[in-house]
Amino acid sequence: MAQRKTVDDLFVHMLSDIYSAEKQLTRALAKLSRAASDPQLSDAFKTPLEETQGQVERIDQVVEVSGIKLKRMKCVAMEGLIEEGDELIDEIEKGAVLDAGLVAAAQKVEHYEIAAYGSLCAIGKQLGLTEAVKLLKETLEEEKATDMQLTQFAERAGNVKARAALPPDVVGPMPRRRCRALISDQLASSAAAS
Repeated sequence: MAQRKTVDDLFVHMLSDIYSAEKQLTRALAKLSRAASDPQLSDAFKTPLEETQGQVERIDQVVEVSGIKLKRMKCVAMEGLIEEGDELIDEIEKGAVLDAGLVAAAQKVEHYEIAAYGSLCAIGKQLGLTEAVKLLKETLEEEKATDMQLTQFAERAGNVKARAALPPDVVGPMPRRRCRALISDQLASSAAAS
């Protein structure tokens, strides 16, 4: 296991990790695009693919201006997030429900990347890596914009279509009442068992 004794070591490790994450993501986004049934969503996955390729190049620039060498490693967090997306594709029939799941999976990825780039910016600033921080902030803003686009898609179309795909007895105010009833039943049975 790699030793991280200094803040410099931590920065290199984190940058290496997100580099691996971006590389993995370039392969996964094409699959998400093909799995989406909504043409707008499919196109929405193509934009981050182009951005991700640019972000990998930007990390190369960070390495160059910082004079560091990346470590060969695999980002296990991104591997897990991609696996979750693959499970959705394998388990849910192509359509509105899968599309809603794909949006949620993509947002998990965006949130991971936002956290990673935000942390890299903060640590890079501590280390005085002004040029590197400028490049990393550019990527951070792209990640935030992509997350916002995914949220807007979900609110505008994705989740509405998924809800329309539900059986009629599930749609409407019933789920909240049914949820409360289930919780009440569980509480009552827990109290009776005590």
